[in-house]
This record gives sequence, structure tokens and C-alpha cells, in this order.
Amino acid sequence: MIVTVTPNPALDLTWHVERIVPGGTHRAATGVARAGGKGLNVARVAHAQGAAVLALATAGGPTGDEFAAELASTSIPHELVPVRAATRRSVALVDEHLGDTTIVNERGVNPTVDEWDALKAAVLRALATGRSVRDAVEGSGSADAGGTAPVGTKKIKPVLVLSGSLPPGAPDDLLPSLIWIGRDAGAIVIADTSGPALLAAADAGATVLKPNAAELAEATGLTDPIAGACELLHRGAKLVLLSRGADGMLAVTSDEVVRARLAEPLAGNPTGAGDAAVAACAVLMAQGERKPTALLRRATAWSAAAVLMPVAGEIHSSWPELESALIVDSPPLTALSRPSAERTPR
Repeated sequence: MIVTVTPNPALDLTWHVERIVPGGTHRAATGVARAGGKGLNVARVAHAQGAAVLALATAGGPTGDEFAAELASTSIPHELVPVRAATRRSVALVDEHLGDTTIVNERGVNPTVDEWDALKAAVLRALATGRSVRDAVEGSGSADAGGTAPVGTKKIKPVLVLSGSLPPGAPDDLLPSLIWIGRDAGAIVIADTSGPALLAAADAGATVLKPNAAELAEATGLTDPIAGACELLHRGAKLVLLSRGADGMLAVTSDEVVRARLAEPLAGNPTGAGDAAVAACAVLMAQGERKPTALLRRATAWSAAAVLMPVAGEIHSSWPELESALIVDSPPLTALSRPSAERTPR
């Protein structure tokens, strides 16, 4: 089972306009409102691809009601922890002429200590349920609903995905405590976050971290992407999947660096591209895959396929063709970064 946790969910609002003119007035067709946040996007993609998932998040206020109603209209298994503060909103404006997207994210409001404790308890219950399902499947030797391989091929492992920002004022130990809960339950832990939380996730021993280049540089202070990734590995992570936009993605471990990219970048909506990459990694790791190159190929393909979709949380059905078209190599480090690990000004 894949358990996703979205500690700062959002009601995602998306509008498509012919062209964005700064300071101008724009008309658009009726927009799309969806329950969102990075963990929800991961759950949507994984669920659509046949994986067994449970999406955990908080919800509160009028926007939380709309968030909950939209999520209830889907077939995605989920549990929402009620909170007093209103769920934040995220606005995406898609410029159809340029093929790019402008995003405005509300920061969100920090839940109370009791509300955070309720979310942690939900994670514990979910992982315990997943462990019971895993034990039953392993005992019978059959595959689960998410396509997990039977005993004798690849070992079934629960996967805990922690995705997205934390609201201002969130406890410093929130993300580490969630990672420790996952590790104590025997789960693979994937974290996709930014800022100090990215370093905290590495220190707590998250198995996989998935920053983008800007997030990595901001968190580590290192302009060299390989040096930044190695900083996360030294702190305790096992694998860093580094998104580099049109330049594709890197997989960095203590033993190797692998790059995957398309010959030409795709135009579209990149809002959920990183979440699709996380979903790919989670699905394969839940099935027992551990090879960085295999994880990287699928993550890059699903990320590219997400760009082709109008809203986050979906990937285009052409992802197998995109995966086949990937250029995968182990480039010289000088081809990726400056020769020195120069730190960015803080």
C-alpha cells in the first residue's frame, strides 16, 4: 500500500486563458476546482495507474468542505482529519498562447497540536492496516490490487509519501516525527518538500528525497546540484531524485549519478509534474523495485506525461512511449554543474 500525507492541502483552482497580460482583465471558461496539494496529486496518479493507495490530509472551513466534497466524488481511498482553520487555495493560470502556467499558492494556516496529533494517529493506523494487508498477501503468495509482485519475485513494502509544504508555524519536529513513524512501521519513506524541511527530512532518514534544482540550492546553499544532492545523502537519505525542468531528472546515490531527459522539452502545464514523478517512484518501490535507473526512467516519463495534462494529478496515456524515448546516461559531473561547490548567498 502507498500512504500519502498532505500536511498543507489546497483547493486547486485552474483557469485557462488565451494569453496572460500583466495588469489586464482576462476572461476564461469555467475553471476546474479539485482537492489538491502535492500528496493528493501523488495519490490521484498512483490510484489511476492501479496502485493501492490511501490519501491522508486535513480539511477545514468552507474551502475544506468543497475540498472534501470533490474528493468524495472520486474513487480515491482517503481520510481527512478535521481542522479549525480553512483549507488554503492554490490558483493556476494557464497561458494557452505561451504554453506556460502562473501559480499563486496561499500559505495555509497551522493546525493545532491536537490536530497534528490526530494526523499522526491516522498515519499510524494506515500503516498498520497496510502491514496487515502485506502480511496476508505474502502469506498467500498472490499479488495485491496495486499490482504488487508475489512472493518469490519482489518483496512487498509499504510506502509512506510525505509531500508538499508545511504551513507557517508548523512544529519543527513534524516532518521528522512522520518519517520516524514510517520507518518504525517498516515503510519506505519518500519526502517531497522544500526549505529547512528538506534538510530535516534528510536528517530523519527519509529513503528518497525529490527536490527540484531551486529547492535543493535554497536548502543546502550549494549551487552545484551534485554537491547539493550529496549533502542530502550525507545527512541520511538513500536516493535523491532531482527535477531539473526541461533538462530532465537526475538520480543520485552514494554510488552513481544517472540522468534521464527527452530530446526536446514538452509544452504544457508543469504544475503536477513533480508529483507524478513521486507517484512513479512510490508505485515501483511498493512493487520492490530499487534500481535507481529504473526508478528514474519511470519518474521522468510520468513527470513528462503530467505536463501534457490540463490539471495536476493526471498523466497522459502516452507515458510508455515517452519512457521509451528517454535519453539515459551517466554524464560527467562538469556537464551538470560548476566544478566547485560554491554556496549561494543566504
